[in-house]
Amino acid sequence: MTNLTDYDVCVIGGGINGVGIATDAAGRGLNVVLCEQGDLGNYTSSSSTKLIHGGLRYLEHYEFRLVREALREREVLLKRAPHIIWPLAFLLPHHKGLRPYWLIRLGLFLYDHLAKRKRLPASRGVKLQGSGLQEHYQRGFEYYDCWVDDARLVVLNAMLAREKGARILPRHKCIKAERFAEHWQVTLLDIINNQEISFSCRCLVNAAGPWVNHCITHLLEEKPPQSIRLVKGSHIVVKKFFPGDKAFILQNTDNRVVFAIPYEGEFALIGTTDEDHQGDIKNLQISQPEIDYLLATANNYFQQTLTQDAIVWSYAGVRPLHGDGSEKPEDITRDYQLEWQWGHQQAALLSIYGGKITTYRKLAELACELLRDVFPNMGQPWTKDALLPGAKPLGKYPWLPDTLYQRYQRTYGSLAEIFLAGKASVDELGEHHGHGLYQAEVDYLREHEWAMTEEDILWRRTKLGLCVTL
Repeated sequence: MTNLTDYDVCVIGGGINGVGIATDAAGRGLNVVLCEQGDLGNYTSSSSTKLIHGGLRYLEHYEFRLVREALREREVLLKRAPHIIWPLAFLLPHHKGLRPYWLIRLGLFLYDHLAKRKRLPASRGVKLQGSGLQEHYQRGFEYYDCWVDDARLVVLNAMLAREKGARILPRHKCIKAERFAEHWQVTLLDIINNQEISFSCRCLVNAAGPWVNHCITHLLEEKPPQSIRLVKGSHIVVKKFFPGDKAFILQNTDNRVVFAIPYEGEFALIGTTDEDHQGDIKNLQISQPEIDYLLATANNYFQQTLTQDAIVWSYAGVRPLHGDGSEKPEDITRDYQLEWQWGHQQAALLSIYGGKITTYRKLAELACELLRDVFPNMGQPWTKDALLPGAKPLGKYPWLPDTLYQRYQRTYGSLAEIFLAGKASVDELGEHHGHGLYQAEVDYLREHEWAMTEEDILWRRTKLGLCVTL
């Protein structure tokens, strides 16, 4: 049948799930457009704890399927994006008043063996002297997960989607979606130019994250098929206050855990919290009780005492979790639910609920297999072995200062060669805006990575905003 629509698929939402689905679908030969009301990864996807991990604490909730899938994806993503994802050792001090030693050992044994582990070492018992912890924490465990630059993971997926032919439209808000028997008529508002854009598509993918049900009730004027629970997670960043390059996972008396992670060289990231959220999503800030909670947790473990004055930056995000009836926010499943509606003289609608950044690729793969109902001739799964842009090592540039070279390698990988090509000295990078940010990098981000504002550049494409706050 001849396709008379403008696009096969329209994805609403430029977070990790949205760009993941757009990438996979475009690579299978579908004509894809993605719209996002703000910057790519502007909200939930850039407000994570920056981890690619199986989720050790999810074992206590018997979420073995989720943990197994996440552990498998940890290996896949480490291979696909080694420039922005790398192994990270975690120290888990044994707290005698909380989980018994044997129980933690059993949990780590499962963590080691639920999925094949090729790239990361197995867990082991360790002594904790010299780690910066208080002296009564003398023994514990070491295990490995991975660190990720979450905002860049979103952007790199969007770039790969563009390479496969997808049209990526940040700062375009979906203001109308009218459903017909075999297609949708969609209207976007170009927020920068205040212009409307209309087009048709055969399938609408609602990956709007915290706004997933808002899209259904306000745009489609339908009843949402699932409930969501908005759970706020906040983090603080302080100057690094413990030695070495290992992270810590800290148990709490409320059965939650808090991470303390080396961050951007001279800083440490502490988080996260879990509390129900109602109200504004766009302008979230950490609350005083959350600050007190994170500081108290750190001070219960480390030798160096932290006060509120030590905080150099904080951020908060809302996780749109599947409303599974759990009493406590921390008990809600981090698994995902896909709601697929097609047939009965109604164009196809796919709505995404829940999920975690580690499993975004598998979520996208499953979503595309559902789309096969509408597009039976689409291609096969392909993303598992596909490198993300920049995954190859950055070439040698002996004229670059070592600190700048290392930042380019860990931010862009081989993509940095786009703005380094043909240059032979730092002076040729253009105006220096401070803290190692040169005009050549700014121009590259604007031209190739959809960056428009200072916030886009300083906080999502790079983390140089931390240097500016000092």
